[in-house]
Amino acid sequence: MYEKLEQSAKYIQSLSSTSPKVGVVLGSGLGAFVDKIENPKVIPYSEVPNFKSPNVEGHEGRLILGNIEEVEIAVLQGRIHAYEGYSMEEVVFSTRVLATLGIENLILTNAAGGINLDYNPGDIILIDDHINLTGRNPLIGPNKSELGPRFPDMSHAYHPDIKKAFLESARDMGSNLKSGVYAGLLGPTYETPSEIKMLRILGADMVGMSTVPESIAANHFGVKVGGLSCITNMAAGIKDETLKHEDIKEQALKVMNFFSSLLADAIKKIGSED
Repeated sequence: MYEKLEQSAKYIQSLSSTSPKVGVVLGSGLGAFVDKIENPKVIPYSEVPNFKSPNVEGHEGRLILGNIEEVEIAVLQGRIHAYEGYSMEEVVFSTRVLATLGIENLILTNAAGGINLDYNPGDIILIDDHINLTGRNPLIGPNKSELGPRFPDMSHAYHPDIKKAFLESARDMGSNLKSGVYAGLLGPTYETPSEIKMLRILGADMVGMSTVPESIAANHFGVKVGGLSCITNMAAGIKDETLKHEDIKEQALKVMNFFSSLLADAIKKIGSED
């Protein structure tokens, strides 16, 4: 597997001399952030050795290299999911490639269902921590010592430095950024109302089907991780409505200006601290 990571990284480096300090993974409907990237070099996943292309609407499947002012970044516009039939090792492969390219910070973004009753559709929430309820872990199996330790510490799965950058950026924009705990489930079904009640008892504020494996893999690699969830709908049972993926994309588009500006400003802060 390490050889495949090196092969993918070398191919990317053959197309661009960039040395990204910050990596970003863009979730469902959040791809418009790429318009903020300066001097973009766009590489379809289909052209990168060993990459898998997403099949879910709202995930473009492109790697974009460029910069936000002076900070060099690598952006994954779309991700694959375990519910599509991929192994956890395949799900986190692109994240590991970014780490192989040398990123020191990774920002994970997603569309999520709101469990916390203080949330509203359209809220951008800073991920404070996560609960892994997928029943899977990308580190199961023989440990790859080149990637990290057998038993990585997850006490700061979402790094305080990145949280601080986002809170400061939001404050500069006149916004009070809420934070919460993200519950990661396998999917692809949305949760039942009873499952949402259970998740609230467990301490989850929002729920989705991504992000957790990538956070684990990046922490294993020694990369600092931060995360943002876009609350695109309230979770099952909170409102009398049918959950549809089309509505999630529509809600994400409504908050793109704030999301993109917040992400860009935080990247500048994160990049200047390293």
